[in-house]
Amino acid sequence: MNIAGIISRRLGIGEKQVQAVIGLLREGATIPFIARYRKERTGSLDEVQIAQIEAENSRLEELEQRKQTVLSTIEEQGKLTDELRARIEACEDGVELEDISHPYKPHRKTRADKAREAGLEPLADLLMRQDGRTDVRREAQKYGNADDALQGARDIIAEQISIDERSRNAVRREFSYTAMIRTKEVKQLTEQRAQEAMNYREYFKVEEPLKRISSHRLLAIRRAENEGFLRVDISCDEEKALDKLAHLWLKNNTDAAYQVELAMEDSYKRLLKPAIETETAAAAKERADKEAIRVFADNLRQLLLENPLGQKRVLALDPGFRTGCKLVCLSAQGDLLYHTAIYPHPPVNKRSEAEAILMKALKDYQIEAIAIGNGTASRETETFVRNALPNSGAVTQRSGHTSNSVAVFVVSENGASVYSASKIAREEFPDEDVTVRGAVSIGRRLMDPLAELVKIDPKSIGVGQYQHDVDQTELKKSLDQTVESVVNYVGVDVNTASKHLLTYISGVGSTLAQNIVNYRAENGAFADRKALLKVPKLGAKTFEQCAGFLRIAGGTNPLDNTAVHPESYAIAAALQKAKMAGKEVRLEDYVTDEVGLPTLQDIWRELEKPSRDPREQIEEFRFSEQVHTIDDLQEGMTLPGIVTNISNFGAFVDMGIHKDGLIHVSQLRSRGVQLHEHVQVEVLSIDRERKRISLKLHKTT
Repeated sequence: MNIAGIISRRLGIGEKQVQAVIGLLREGATIPFIARYRKERTGSLDEVQIAQIEAENSRLEELEQRKQTVLSTIEEQGKLTDELRARIEACEDGVELEDISHPYKPHRKTRADKAREAGLEPLADLLMRQDGRTDVRREAQKYGNADDALQGARDIIAEQISIDERSRNAVRREFSYTAMIRTKEVKQLTEQRAQEAMNYREYFKVEEPLKRISSHRLLAIRRAENEGFLRVDISCDEEKALDKLAHLWLKNNTDAAYQVELAMEDSYKRLLKPAIETETAAAAKERADKEAIRVFADNLRQLLLENPLGQKRVLALDPGFRTGCKLVCLSAQGDLLYHTAIYPHPPVNKRSEAEAILMKALKDYQIEAIAIGNGTASRETETFVRNALPNSGAVTQRSGHTSNSVAVFVVSENGASVYSASKIAREEFPDEDVTVRGAVSIGRRLMDPLAELVKIDPKSIGVGQYQHDVDQTELKKSLDQTVESVVNYVGVDVNTASKHLLTYISGVGSTLAQNIVNYRAENGAFADRKALLKVPKLGAKTFEQCAGFLRIAGGTNPLDNTAVHPESYAIAAALQKAKMAGKEVRLEDYVTDEVGLPTLQDIWRELEKPSRDPREQIEEFRFSEQVHTIDDLQEGMTLPGIVTNISNFGAFVDMGIHKDGLIHVSQLRSRGVQLHEHVQVEVLSIDRERKRISLKLHKTT
């Protein structure tokens, strides 16, 4: 099987490009490395295309292994013909392979097996010939009771029809064209269970074409079914399916043909429909999973690329009412300098004391920005802080002008509690409790979202839909690839990065990340990239994979703080020299057998903007002072908001009222939005009973 050729046809990518990617992957190259530093070999394929090639290659390699198992099984049975071997070896599709091998699979004893043991196979063969001269009942009486004999013969025929590839494909096609998904609510539930079932009431009576149902609706229906609130049926047009089978198996209108028709109908209802329904449902679930995972990965990428504040001294608040607000002060490097608790809200109401503590912390630690978690008491805490700030003498420099108060930011808390109780948090802050760790995480998220979020399982960050319902292996693979892609796209300062951030660098992994951190602790900061080769177990191959993504600020070689790979330093130096001399630089003149125009263009961009973080700096945002709860909302209001989650049915927006509103996808067709984008929304409708708010996108702020 020509794997590269098959992938080329399926993805519409040149076969030589596919071969190059497969070769690089086999050499141990990572997707980010291939996309960034091997453009000449791949024809400048991007990470998405390379990941698709990797996935298809893995699938086809697994198919090859499965073929060998099938061939061995059939050969052991003494039934492997040259023609059958050729068909199996040429097979490119898993479903087709399973259809071919179906008649040879071991199975539990069936009604057809019992009929064969009773010697009824000759009668079944006679009926299948559908000869008009055959006296069906007389022939059946030769085997004892005629009715029992005919039933046994029909059982044999039904099984033959059900395992035939043509039958399975005919029914499969009908399911693909006309399958309907129908739901029915389960009535006999306890009062508590019936109340829980109301969460799914919009799915109590669904009847729609399976091929048109959206992924989020299908996943919701499947969840409700698994929880025992719905019964779900997937059926195609039975009459059309039977017509297709009749075309394959019925020859005429004889008595024998009538017996075959009875067997065919039984085969469809008892064997084919359940099998193809299960297969169709699984395929629909797989498609829904892929869509949900794609949306989750897109959201995660946007979240990880969220604009950082940078190295500023930050005061972070994890808001609360009864338990108070945990307050921490962090250095510009994210180190914990101070922590306490303040109680500005009911029921404690120590507002004056809280304000005094806040003001003193701002002054003592020269705070430049405040981060407030967006959970319980967030709006109340933000109001308290903003009211207190005019009395502060703290100063911050932002966008080239001086303000008499620090900037205040509301930061997503999603996953902070997971981090605070994690092994990573215990290692970082062994002497602090979970509340302090959570507040530190909120502050660090403002400074550098990427560096902090890599410490949390992506599933806990809260930017996906139905993440617990999709294929967990595929979800983890996709999210890990997304994190790896973003970390390498941004680049990492090897002298300040945590072990957890280094883990995602191309070629590094957990063990080497720890070795890098240990070496740094024992020997001080890395002076140049070459020093990485002194790290235990970091050899030449790993250096090749990781060096271009690791930055060294203020080192001996300025190129070490760029995305230029060490293997290209000589040509980068030549370009830099020509640039400094004021000569007109024609990149085409520098093309060699090893370095092509794509790499030269990348090097030139780095020389123009060395050490540039591809992310922009975060901007301050304020919710409306007139709206604090859902009761303050009115239809027609226009409000500022922050996009908190994006699904394939719309975008959720936080307006500062502890309940997100939804911009339906129909309102987003003219323009998409990004996660954590600042937007203006119009309130279209408010369902206070169900706490649902419908919004319309107005414009960006």
